[in-house]
Amino acid sequence: MKGLLQRVRAARVEVQGEVVGAIDHGLLVLVAVEPGDTREHADKLLHRLLNYRVFGDADGKMNLSLKDVGGGLLLVSQFTLAADTRSGMRPSFSTAAPPALGAELFDYLLARAKASHPAVASGRFGADMQVHLINDGPVTFMLQI
Repeated sequence: MKGLLQRVRAARVEVQGEVVGAIDHGLLVLVAVEPGDTREHADKLLHRLLNYRVFGDADGKMNLSLKDVGGGLLLVSQFTLAADTRSGMRPSFSTAAPPALGAELFDYLLARAKASHPAVASGRFGADMQVHLINDGPVTFMLQI
């Protein structure tokens, strides 16, 4: 399971012109599910997302987590992150989980996030989404579980 996290000042996801998820200060996370991923992987990813120290403390050092700053968490499914890009001029998606597994684990991750953190929003699995963000820093990290 992969999570591309971006520290944002604000972010939102639109589907057919309708805002389906939005946060202010916090993390936008693009999530990819790969074959062999389990609920345990989703739990580990969520733990890292909530506790990964990417926010500045009083000295400007990245010592604070999403939990510490009380920021929002916006989760967006993004199967293209699981693409195999090692060769050729076109990505292969054989390394992405089948849609049913992807939806199951993304929904599980979202439900666990909502149960663990007060400010959680999401995109819509499998939809054509437009993601708007103001990247803060920019600060972007790839977490792989």
